[in-house]
Amino acid sequence: PIPNDSPTKNAEEYFELLTRKGFEKKFPKQTAELRDRLEFEIDSIKEMGFAGYFLIVQDFINSAKGMNIPVGPGRGSVAGSLVAYVLGITNINPLEYNLLFERFLNPARKSMPDIDVDFADDKRGDVIEYVKNKYGSDCVSQIITFNRLSSKAVIRDVARVLKIPIPTVNKITKFIPSKFGKVYTIDQALAEVPELKWVKNSDDPEIQDLIKYARVLEGMNRNASKHAAGIVITPNDVSDYVPLATAVQQTDVVTQFNMKEIENAGLLKMDFLGLRTLTIIRDTISLVEKNRNIKVDIENIPLNDEKTFQIFSKGQTTGVFQFESSPMREYLKKLKPTCLSDLSAMNALYRPGPMEFIDDFIDRKFGRKKVIYLHLVLETILKETYGIIVYQEQVIQIANKVAGMSLAEADILRRAMGKKDLASMKNQKVIFVEGAVKNNIPKRTAEDIFDAINKFANYGFNKSHSVAYSYIAYQTAYLKAHFTPEFLAANLTNEFGNSNKVATFLEDCRKLKIDILPADVNNPSVDFDVDSDSKIRFGMSAIKNVGKTAVEEIIKTKEKLGRNFKSIFDFCANVDTRIVNKRTLESLVLAGAFDSINKYRAKLLAVVEQALDIGSKIQNSKLSSENSLFGGTEEIKFSEPPLPNIQPWTPKERLAREREVTGFYVTGHPLSKYEVDYKSFTTIHFGETEQLEEMDVVKACGVITSVKTKIDKQGRTMAFFTVDDFSGSCEALMFSKVYEQYGKYLREEECVFIVGKPESSGDAIKIHIEKLIPIEEVRETYTESIKIYLDKEKHSLQKIVELKKILSRYKGNIPVFISLINNGSRGRKFSLRELRVKVTNDLITELSESLGEDSLILYSKR
Repeated sequence: PIPNDSPTKNAEEYFELLTRKGFEKKFPKQTAELRDRLEFEIDSIKEMGFAGYFLIVQDFINSAKGMNIPVGPGRGSVAGSLVAYVLGITNINPLEYNLLFERFLNPARKSMPDIDVDFADDKRGDVIEYVKNKYGSDCVSQIITFNRLSSKAVIRDVARVLKIPIPTVNKITKFIPSKFGKVYTIDQALAEVPELKWVKNSDDPEIQDLIKYARVLEGMNRNASKHAAGIVITPNDVSDYVPLATAVQQTDVVTQFNMKEIENAGLLKMDFLGLRTLTIIRDTISLVEKNRNIKVDIENIPLNDEKTFQIFSKGQTTGVFQFESSPMREYLKKLKPTCLSDLSAMNALYRPGPMEFIDDFIDRKFGRKKVIYLHLVLETILKETYGIIVYQEQVIQIANKVAGMSLAEADILRRAMGKKDLASMKNQKVIFVEGAVKNNIPKRTAEDIFDAINKFANYGFNKSHSVAYSYIAYQTAYLKAHFTPEFLAANLTNEFGNSNKVATFLEDCRKLKIDILPADVNNPSVDFDVDSDSKIRFGMSAIKNVGKTAVEEIIKTKEKLGRNFKSIFDFCANVDTRIVNKRTLESLVLAGAFDSINKYRAKLLAVVEQALDIGSKIQNSKLSSENSLFGGTEEIKFSEPPLPNIQPWTPKERLAREREVTGFYVTGHPLSKYEVDYKSFTTIHFGETEQLEEMDVVKACGVITSVKTKIDKQGRTMAFFTVDDFSGSCEALMFSKVYEQYGKYLREEECVFIVGKPESSGDAIKIHIEKLIPIEEVRETYTESIKIYLDKEKHSLQKIVELKKILSRYKGNIPVFISLINNGSRGRKFSLRELRVKVTNDLITELSESLGEDSLILYSKR
């Protein structure tokens, strides 16, 4: 509704008033270009009847910001609108990045505007609640969605009905791949996957029926649920316009029409999306303010920060929005981005199809390949992407500048190209070439340009979306560059439900030399926190059996006491042991939360029951004293029993017990002393499985965290086990034949080297083991040569003399190579012909201690 004190009479006038006010605020200095663009957008929006829509969207976005709920800078083509920018709907100035309004709303093709909005994922519900309160809960509804039967799901469902055994079904479904999150169709899988050839050629009527029925049902609706983001707002009750239903739970009312049908019914839908990255940004800023007393204004950070671009150039992008994957990191190291435009282009190119142009793009940036334009007019449009058509907006601009089409007509051409509408394309080509000839461009050149944009139109990405999301990526990289511990702590808190992600972040902390401290009863925090030495403290509520309530009780008690707990007995004498019970206390001990009081966890675990018993008695005495006539105020003193004299746990046992209650190795990792082997001999890290489909055999190092054995049909033993490395974990399967040879090495908490065939199912990885040996044997079995990196800046002459002495002590047959590093880049390589060595664990330890683990790599026998 329009406020009562507003001088405007209707939505159009109020929309225009707010837009002009916002324009004055955002642009104190205005150019003719800016004013013309604003007038054009205002007129287009009013003419198309969308003023009310913009008013609603700006209202809930600005209200969310007013409630301190983080809102994304823009999503999709709306970032191309100047009106959206001045109303606060987006944070991207479209003129700065050459973004087009016509890509968002085309006056020549009247279609519904589509504004998707990102909110912090833990506050999205608050915004929906605000909208319901403002417009009336009967006028707001979420939208139904239908889950469809994918190839894997339909094969399983049909097989169940046909009573086909599960092992047979698994032999089919496990080979159906996914690419970029999309599962192959049955026909696609049968045509492209060699392992499914037997299914395609099968004479078995059961298999034939399975595929026949599955093909018919594939893609059909399986069940209804609530759309993750879609909201519809209507002038009156939603039920006056569309039928309603309950989905998932009886309390969840949704429209019976799905997204497409809602639009066809003439209703406006909006997408309220929860984006965890915004929550992480907010939590990082809170930690920085709490720990460093610095208030970060994330919307006004410099966009040319060298330290931030170093994060991208070094490929240190764990936790950086949309730039995290392993192949992307390798591309970033080659690209060395220096501006937001580079990030945006990389974001747009890193998808199936345009990926093939990434190397070309990088070579052109550094002048290794010449940038050639088909005509000079293309230079201003394609200069920022080094002559490669990356964006849909570039296709529109080329049609506008070359063929003289209006931007609205050019957008229609882009859509025709994207749809592969051959009849329309033929017609559009004639219009394009004729227009180009009128602009004094030779016909042949015009046809070449048309063919070029036609080729790229399928690949072209929405620049508005790419710029907006690259801006979020830049914000996360800025926080990582300047406030690394706080950024990683916020990520660990928010991603704790995803074990592989947590492992990746713990590995990143290790690489960046940021210590992870165990939770501490004398420094308690619910979530991951950062201490005064920039070390990350494990979040106490993330420990098994320790909920948020128990942590809050510990915090409250410590504040009330006004001092640190002196012992486990003192702790139990003061906390409420109904909340911090036996299981909680045991988990706190195992996780190292009492290490600051007493580092012998085995001794503390042995007295848990005794400590609780003594604590309970002391608390009862306090209660009696307080209720007595004189109401005791003094702290009750008691003599603590000594801790039992039992053997401390070995480092291996301590880490294993720690992992039991935290899910991870926190204060160390069993694999740490085999870091050189991990770097040298592995072909895959469990948390980075993007290139898995290109590998027939993989090699990996890890620590066995669980083992289950089973008797197969022949009565022989086979094993299923889990292996963890620094980056994640992996399921492994060892059949009986292999088990007979290597089963003796299968013990929990043992570090092993494995060779096997990978099998990928979505994000998970499973390895069929062919060989497994103790990691201690790998160096001597596999090393073919040693390469040592000597850095002019790090290694003195004395270190080189020391190196010669170390090598002389371990004479053998393995050749040694020296690679000199100057200013961070690798230079000349030398062979030490006189000094061949025998590779032993002692040699590797001495070299690592003398020169650093990064200075050494072992080359393996293939």
